[in-house]
Amino acid sequence: MRPHSITMFDKLFLASLVLGAINFFVSMPAMREQLAADPNAAAMVGDNFLIGVFIFSMLISLLLWYFISRRASNIAKWILVVFFVVGLVMLPGSLGALPALPLIVSLLSTVLQGAAIYFLFRPDAKAWFARPAAVDSVHTDHTRID
Repeated sequence: MRPHSITMFDKLFLASLVLGAINFFVSMPAMREQLAADPNAAAMVGDNFLIGVFIFSMLISLLLWYFISRRASNIAKWILVVFFVVGLVMLPGSLGALPALPLIVSLLSTVLQGAAIYFLFRPDAKAWFARPAAVDSVHTDHTRID
């Protein structure tokens, strides 16, 4: 049974991913305009590339969520924290480049991610991450050598 903090992490983190997906599709026209303004970038980066990067980043996020939420992986937790901090560092640079609606959605998604990460460090979550790994009955050797 997962603790309350982990279920809150699930809700908040997955909500941030949904907002991120909405934000991606809402801001697609603005990204196209930016690419069209730079002929070198437009030749190298098209819609397929942008969609590929989006799908790749979503898959990474979902993988991290799975390992954190279902496997209690401390490594995945810290990878997510590092990604979040890097995102925070890069956030001020993207504030001026985004139109109003994508900016608001992006900020809301960032707040949700921050709140989700907060729940990973609450006492019940810390205890859950510290618990011994579940025994895999398929690979357990029950033979005894005397």
